[in-house]
This record gives sequence, C-alpha cells and structure tokens, in this order.
Amino acid sequence: MREEIEVPMTVGAQTLRRGLAVLRLLTQVGPSGLRMLEITRRLELNKATVIRLTKTLVDEGFVLHDRQSGRYRLGPEAFAVGLAAEDSYQLQRLVAPTLRGLANESGDTVFFSVLHGCETICLSRDEGYFPIKNQLVKAGDRWPLGVGAGAAALLAALSDDEIEDALRRTAPVRSTQFPRCTDQAIRRLIQETRENGYCINPGLVLEDSWAVGVPVYDFEGRPVASISIAAIRSRIEGAKGIYLGNRLMQASQDLTQQQAAEKAS
Repeated sequence: MREEIEVPMTVGAQTLRRGLAVLRLLTQVGPSGLRMLEITRRLELNKATVIRLTKTLVDEGFVLHDRQSGRYRLGPEAFAVGLAAEDSYQLQRLVAPTLRGLANESGDTVFFSVLHGCETICLSRDEGYFPIKNQLVKAGDRWPLGVGAGAAALLAALSDDEIEDALRRTAPVRSTQFPRCTDQAIRRLIQETRENGYCINPGLVLEDSWAVGVPVYDFEGRPVASISIAAIRSRIEGAKGIYLGNRLMQASQDLTQQQAAEKAS
C-alpha cells in the first residue's frame, strides 16, 4: 500500500467526520432511530455539537426527525446513496441464501463482512438453532483486519506488504481493545490460513468464542469479503472445525462463480 502523509485535521474535516459518525450510528440502530440524548451519549459529543450536526443532516435530507417521538433516523438522501453503492455490495444479495443454509446446517451463527481499508464491516448475520450467547457482533460493526476469523482470513489473502501495513495501522486499537490479537498471534493465523485455506480463531477475541472464516473473492480474483461461523469452543475445535472450514471454502468458491455468471449475463 502507498504510504499516506498524515496532515493535521482541519475544522471542516472534523465536522465532516462527526457528521459521518452520526450517519454510521443511525445505520447501526436501524429504523427505530435514536433520540438526541442517545446520540450525544453514544458518540461522546456535547449536545450543542450534535444539535448542529443533526440539523444540517436533516436540512440536507440525510436524516429525518420525528418530532412526535423525538427520534432521528436515516432519510431519503442516505437511502439514495445506498442505492448508488448497490453494485459494490451485490455480493450481500448473492450471499444471503448461503448464510441461511450454513446457519441451518451448522446450527451456529454465520457472518458476512466486507473489506474496507484496514477494517472489515459486518453486513449480515444469520443465526442457527445453537447461537452463541456472548456473540456481540451485529450488522454495521467494524473490526480491525486480523481480529476475528473472517478478518484474519481476509488479511491472509492480501499481499505481504499490505499485511505489514494493516498490522501497523491497527496496532493501537488491537493493543487496547483486543490484547490477545498481537502481531505474533495474527501472523500465526495468517500462516495457518494460507496452508489450510481457512482460518480458525481459537478464542483470541472472546475466550470461549471460537470461529472459522474464509475470504471471498470477486470474479477478478480480488479478496473483497469474508464468511465466518462463530460458536463455543467445543463446536469448532477438532474435526468439526476442519469440516466447517472446508464447507466455507466451497461456499466461497460458489459465490465467486455466481458473481462471474452475473457479470457475464
């Protein structure tokens, strides 16, 4: 990856970033929306700043304000942007039956995440009959590359230079929020993933929460997403983990073929 030159954040850039944080938060909570106090608390901003941000977003149509309930939710302009980005996330539509099938087959919780810079963003989650109770990952959540089976599988699919860059960029958040996800631990996962074709994360994020994940490639062979299955340790380690890893690899290959078929049609 090209080395980026860090420049001081301007007032305008800071305002833009805070406005995007509001949109991201409202995306995560869904159609129920949030009240002003909840937005302020979750973003850890002062009320005057949030009032100014939300007013601008409402004026531009990106956010709607229900005066009766006091809640803010995504508006039509945000929906229009989502439609414009649909081609980039057509894989989410293709993967939906696969996620449902894997959840039914395994009984566990299945996740679909996309690559975004040095992060993965969870777009979909499907639960089987034995969902892991301490699984907190939901649609909209972001994870540093290397943290979690899907994110580690995606990282392993990148070039060595890109891996080094991602490890450097994610080091601060990993050291504070995911202390077991050290460079050494992630490098070990990368090696195992490249050898086996799938990644098994042995509780590096949550102690008794294991996961198996694979990268998903687009029709040009670029790693763009991941599918992963999370469960308690006894449902992943050993022969079951190997089976799930191979099952996910087949699902990933099928999705790449589906993308190629759609592109050709």
